[in-house]
Amino acid sequence: MAIAPATTTAFSVTSISTVDGAGSERNGTRQFIDGLEFIYYDGCWVRYYEPLVESLASKKLLIDHLTRRAFHHTEPGINTPGHRLDAARKAYTAQSDPAMKRVNAAMLAGALFNRATDLFTGIVELEEKGVKVSRDNELLRACGRCFEEALELGRYVRHHSGEEGIDELWGEPFRVFTTSIADYYESRFIKVAQTKNNIDMLATTIKTTFCNRPEFAQLDSLIDTYADAAKHECETMKSDSTIFDIWPKFIATGEQLADYQPTLQTACSQECQYAIEHAKQTLVDGRNLINWIARARVPMPRSSQQYTERCNELQARLAAC
Repeated sequence: MAIAPATTTAFSVTSISTVDGAGSERNGTRQFIDGLEFIYYDGCWVRYYEPLVESLASKKLLIDHLTRRAFHHTEPGINTPGHRLDAARKAYTAQSDPAMKRVNAAMLAGALFNRATDLFTGIVELEEKGVKVSRDNELLRACGRCFEEALELGRYVRHHSGEEGIDELWGEPFRVFTTSIADYYESRFIKVAQTKNNIDMLATTIKTTFCNRPEFAQLDSLIDTYADAAKHECETMKSDSTIFDIWPKFIATGEQLADYQPTLQTACSQECQYAIEHAKQTLVDGRNLINWIARARVPMPRSSQQYTERCNELQARLAAC
């Protein structure tokens, strides 16, 4: 989510309830819940933050923040400085190995993003000195071309886990550049709602897979607690003072879930022991996927589908135990 002034509202992590499914609320409805303001989209109440004032300086602030966030969540080694754009493009053009060319494409995308940010910074600095820059200025057009090409190459950029590309996150700086700040905020509220729905889907899949097994007794409440913490984390800005309650619960509950030890049943065969060990790793992988989705604040549909298929296969294996 974008940068905004911190709030000092008192908050209890367990006090917010998410509305799932269709209801009487219309998308865009705002209301206070437990003293905090929320906005409704796609069956979810999402923390509402007032958009920044529309200006080039505000856009620069957002673009800088979102560019850093994009590099934080993507694979290492692609944060190529803007002044190395020509070298990155030359390497990409010359590369013939398909696997290496994908990485060169990601490095070129990083250089394009940084060049666009450099150009936009220069434009804002000129305006701050009283130099008016028209919207058809060559610097602005060059900035737009860099953002657009970076977005096109974004399909080659992977999440740092290697799971899948996160095109929505990679495209956010370009969205700020091309739309109003208010429209960008609305798109983020919608994306956070979709992220929360993705987390709910994964939590349901995990519970369906594990919670009817005696080896995983009382796991359901821990999964629910972690999913709730993940949804709070994905909707809360780091500048919000409530993060000091939300982030520790998100991390601590995730650690509990990763450390969960199934209880082997009496006379458990060796094959069943292998299956339970496989199940334990699958549980950790599900925790990891929810973690990545919550922190990136965008859905991961391909990874979620692949994980669901893994769970279906695991259920069939566990049924034989």
